[in-house]
Amino acid sequence: MHGHDLGAGAAENYRAFAREARGRSPVYEQLAASVAEDAVVLGFLGSLPPGKRQPNLLFAAARYLLGATPDLNGLRMLATRDRAALAGVIAAKRTQTNEPARCATLLPALAQLRPPLALIEVGASAGLTLLFDRYSYDYAGHRINGSDPQAPVLSCQPHGPVPLPDRIPEITWRAGLDLNPLDVTSDDDVRWLSCLVWPGEGDRGQRLAAAIAAARRDPPVIHRGDLRTGLPTLAAQAPSDATLAIYHSAVLAYLPPAGRRRFAGIASALPAAWLSNEGPGVVPGQPIPPYQGTPFVLARDGRPLALTDSHGTWLEWLPSPWPRDPGPGCQAVTSPPSKRGGATPAQNDHSSVGSRHGQPTCTDVQIGGVRRHFRAPVGRHRLSGRARCTNSGTQRGGGAGVDRPGELRAVG
Repeated sequence: MHGHDLGAGAAENYRAFAREARGRSPVYEQLAASVAEDAVVLGFLGSLPPGKRQPNLLFAAARYLLGATPDLNGLRMLATRDRAALAGVIAAKRTQTNEPARCATLLPALAQLRPPLALIEVGASAGLTLLFDRYSYDYAGHRINGSDPQAPVLSCQPHGPVPLPDRIPEITWRAGLDLNPLDVTSDDDVRWLSCLVWPGEGDRGQRLAAAIAAARRDPPVIHRGDLRTGLPTLAAQAPSDATLAIYHSAVLAYLPPAGRRRFAGIASALPAAWLSNEGPGVVPGQPIPPYQGTPFVLARDGRPLALTDSHGTWLEWLPSPWPRDPGPGCQAVTSPPSKRGGATPAQNDHSSVGSRHGQPTCTDVQIGGVRRHFRAPVGRHRLSGRARCTNSGTQRGGGAGVDRPGELRAVG
């Protein structure tokens, strides 16, 4: 995430944030660029823990105290005359931007999973991006209606072969996980969410207000906990007859590298589809597609699906598959039998990697010299139902397939 590189200095991070704000928020672009050159504000930032120096947190804290968007003089005043108050808000608050429009970039990936769905969002903030089925969507004229006619319509410009659904998949269970859950019924928490919206970004403020109103009619459940320790317990509460999807947007950048690796290991091991929507290079081991500007990378189980706008305004689906594997192809190799009695596919038999006889099945697959282990427990990771090696054919129906000879193809 631009502006929150723990290995970079404050001035460098604020210059990076200014570049990200360019074309979005002229006020924040100028403010961040000015902070990068201002000794007073940089000195204040140097007194804070490294994880509390990010631009959006400083700017939102200043707005929270001033009741308006600050300029550089306002920041300097707070950093000198009201230093303790500003530091106190920054210490107590977190960057918990809860942009509902991110649902529009995540929905095509969720719709590829077999319904009904059970959802867990880590870093859920107030839970506004748990409400996929309440919002309506407009993908350049492709309209999808949600269940709440008063909820906002989320507009997103699609690019590339985006597998747009005709309807929102059925969601039977949802829960959020956050270190500091925000309460949509709390006026103070709502004020903080409003302070996190960048000034000058069109209708973001109105969209946030409409999403909060929708959430207040039936508030989502957000559990307090650390994503590195609380996720397995929460996942165990999901109904077994639903496909569990674990997802997050703009969350892992706030963890140190070791914490990201730990979370990635936990999410990969759980019987769920794991959707990440983070800045390039944030998710450990995830390939980085070519990109321009400051996009997020939407990935499923570590494999990039699309580039997305960080605030949900556009979505660019990558050619399937990405990356195109230059290796010798796909070879299923024998895996030890499941301890729970699941059948094991024989070597090169093109057999299923889904649940058999109600039990989970495991397989190891060799892709371009890289050995990967797939586990598909019953009732959970049912993204495709089968995986096989194909010799030809192209992706159909928006599935997670490949269109090159000899590569792994997941078919629904």
